[in-house]
Amino acid sequence: VGAHPSGLIGEDPSGEPANLVPRIMEVVAGRRDRLEVFGADYSTVDGTAVRDYVHVMDLAEGHVAALDTDMDPASSRVYNLGTGSGTTVLQVLAAASETIGSPIPYEMAERRPGDIEASWADCTRARDELGWQARRDLAQMLRDHWNFVRRQSLS
Repeated sequence: VGAHPSGLIGEDPSGEPANLVPRIMEVVAGRRDRLEVFGADYSTVDGTAVRDYVHVMDLAEGHVAALDTDMDPASSRVYNLGTGSGTTVLQVLAAASETIGSPIPYEMAERRPGDIEASWADCTRARDELGWQARRDLAQMLRDHWNFVRRQSLS
């Protein structure tokens, strides 16, 4: 999630975006009437799915940390990069509304086949072996993404 803090580089999906925040930003930009929230009957705090949302800059820094290790080139390691905690769809939507300063229209829809209730990363190995952890919170991710969307609409 997010974009470069300058707003010059960010996710601008061609076609139908599959991820939540680009879908939210399409509503905000007026390219979509409302957000469809898939599933309201999960066993979560508000009934919507839980995911680990991580800022793209944190991901980039995690990749650099992995490349900078003194690992034997003949071996490989797997590192999970994320925040290590989950946020529901409605929590992301509320935070996005706060970021842009207005409510974002949405409607509840049926679950999509294959969607799971909750998923977040265990980043213990990345923290312990790479000294990496996500530094940016959801509010920063949304501010940076919104900044990118606004810059694109001005150009």
